[in-house]
Amino acid sequence: MDAYCLRPDELPDLAIETLGPARVDSPLMPRGYRFIQDDERVLMYAHSESLKALRDSADDAPMFERAGPRRRLFCDPLKLNCGIVTCGGLCPGLNDVIRTITLSLTGQYGVANVFGFRYGYVGLSSKAPRPPLLLTPELVNDIHLKGGDILSSSRGPQDVDEMIDTLQRMDIGVLFAIGGDGTLRGARALAGAIKKRGLQISVIGVPKTIDNDISGIEQSFGFSTAVEATRSAICGAHEEARGAWNGVGLVKLMGRESGFIAAYASLANSDVNFCLIPEVPLVLEGQGGFLRALEKRLDEKHHAVVVVAEGAGSDLTKKSGDQRKDASGNVLREDIGLLLKEKITAYFRERQKPLALKYIDPSYMIRSLPADSNDSVFCVMLGQNAVHAGLSGRTNMVVGYWNQHFVHVPMELTVLKRKTINPDGFLWQTVLETTGQAP
Repeated sequence: MDAYCLRPDELPDLAIETLGPARVDSPLMPRGYRFIQDDERVLMYAHSESLKALRDSADDAPMFERAGPRRRLFCDPLKLNCGIVTCGGLCPGLNDVIRTITLSLTGQYGVANVFGFRYGYVGLSSKAPRPPLLLTPELVNDIHLKGGDILSSSRGPQDVDEMIDTLQRMDIGVLFAIGGDGTLRGARALAGAIKKRGLQISVIGVPKTIDNDISGIEQSFGFSTAVEATRSAICGAHEEARGAWNGVGLVKLMGRESGFIAAYASLANSDVNFCLIPEVPLVLEGQGGFLRALEKRLDEKHHAVVVVAEGAGSDLTKKSGDQRKDASGNVLREDIGLLLKEKITAYFRERQKPLALKYIDPSYMIRSLPADSNDSVFCVMLGQNAVHAGLSGRTNMVVGYWNQHFVHVPMELTVLKRKTINPDGFLWQTVLETTGQAP
């Protein structure tokens, strides 16, 4: 990804925590599996310019531990109970990951029981609205064909000690936490508290964010489906714009602080004329402002398609003195799509120029879709590697994808800094070249 990357001096220790020595033979051994050796690594920085930033030789360059099945396990699968929890908003592929983890635990390793904690971390607390769901191969058989989340979800933290008490009471040895940076912060806190208690419970994260904004993670599941799903919305916006004199199709896409969906959607649908993202300041007024640029486009072509990420123009949508936040800690702001619609309409009305603007917001339709084929394959690989990591005794880590390999990423790295588009990088340069908008 062409994104802001952490400098070598910003990186935490990339070593992965373990619960103890792995002494149990993997049941996969008789099946001729290709096992990963514990010393296999994947370079974090893959090109010369990044490596030049290192003071020492490339031999000392930061490296991720490679993911995959191990010959020896920490856990005895036949005596093991595992748990799965999903948190945050819906995302295409959630059911695929739940299904893969369940089938890998029961089918490959013969794990005794797999429980799904419902409605996020609250499902692990004393306030759980529903009891845990026993996940079986029969129950998860076809859930990957459906959108949504079989376990349901919620936002916000819960009492860590209560959650640990639940894990102990149910004799859970590995908990798989599927979610974004808020979920992973909670999982890190949970892993730390478990360690302080001296308990042998592994916490493994699976990165879930439709915005693709987790640090140290090259790609998160749901992103491919989200970009693919934008095509119909943007196609519709383009036809609406072309179908009227001075027609404007305005499409708002998800992306609170990172504009990856908007950027990739603009490249996948090259009819987009303006792409507005959180990483680039949005100036409305003045000679170099967006409204004047839109007016010039309509004077010349008489139609335009505008894609805006929900977090674009944060200085315009943030209400003065209003610091309200949602359950995940995100600052609540005005809808940038509706604000833009209002500003564009007023601008052309003042100039007595015709305008036919259609506003399309497919956000919640997109995130609840079933995963596309690319995401489905990706979810299977993420889920299987999460299981391999958990049973080998690793903890306080996230399964990620980096430099064409699945790797083990410390949770500390994933919550250190949000991944964003670099306005000076090649991805944004390609978007500008495609849309024709000014830098």
